[in-house]
Amino acid sequence: MRRRLKKYLPDRETIRRNRWLSPFQSSLLHPRLWHLNRHSAAGAVAAGLFCGLIPGPLQMVGAALAALCFRVNLPLALLVTLYTNPLTIVPLYLLAYQIGRLLTGDGAGFVAPPEFSTTALVAWSEAMQAWMLAVAKPLGIGLIALGSALAVAGYLATRAAWRLYLISAWRRRCRRW
Repeated sequence: MRRRLKKYLPDRETIRRNRWLSPFQSSLLHPRLWHLNRHSAAGAVAAGLFCGLIPGPLQMVGAALAALCFRVNLPLALLVTLYTNPLTIVPLYLLAYQIGRLLTGDGAGFVAPPEFSTTALVAWSEAMQAWMLAVAKPLGIGLIALGSALAVAGYLATRAAWRLYLISAWRRRCRRW
């Protein structure tokens, strides 16, 4: 598995030759960012799962910064953020909103956004701002809670899967002797 994944990853020389990445070489060429072991893989999965809930294209930037800060596998952290896509982002954000409502003690159910009106654009704009402010607190708290739970679960699952793989490889080796 590790050999197959390494086949698709860029090597140090590719990054060293890239002129756009040359200002960041001192950080990007750190060996722990490219080495794939159980520690760097589990940390990368956790960083990717947490940062995957960041809105828009900033999730990859967040995952890259987390990988740099925690010195975990950079490509894997970026790859894991792809669990959020146009099909999964809405259910995940609704789940985060519900979690945020539970944590903040907000008893009101989901409030639908105001209907768009071209005749009363200013009133619609004000109503939309009020709706966004009402949703912001439970959604923000829920995103942090859901991201943290996913990161912990991903970290533990990766460590467990790696351990099971090592145990089965060790047993296969013992059987061959």
